[in-house]
Amino acid sequence: MDFIEVTGIRCYGYTGYLPEEQVLGQWFEVDLILGVELKNAGISDNLEDTSDYRQAIAIVKDYIQTTKVALIEKLTEMIAQEILTLPKINQVRIRLTKLAPPIPDFGGQITIDITRTNY
Repeated sequence: MDFIEVTGIRCYGYTGYLPEEQVLGQWFEVDLILGVELKNAGISDNLEDTSDYRQAIAIVKDYIQTTKVALIEKLTEMIAQEILTLPKINQVRIRLTKLAPPIPDFGGQITIDITRTNY
């Protein structure tokens, strides 16, 4: 299987366990690895022979900007399932990062990393 990597999708969203996270929001960053057969596109040079990754980016942005759930695990799963409905996508790996989680005395980030397949 071949892969298309899309990195650094940043969006402001309202997912979080704390009530203020769903009101005030915060920044998220997403990296995608899309499992797609690329041989035909490499030969034909036609967009129809690959997956238009702009659609995957739009899905990520829409879900982050409009979904209010408690867990980033849930948000990540929702995005994965929607991306798997796109033409030619056989697998997706998503790394969704909460860039500034509201945890006292913690300056790091929290990342959920999942891989889902269409099999």
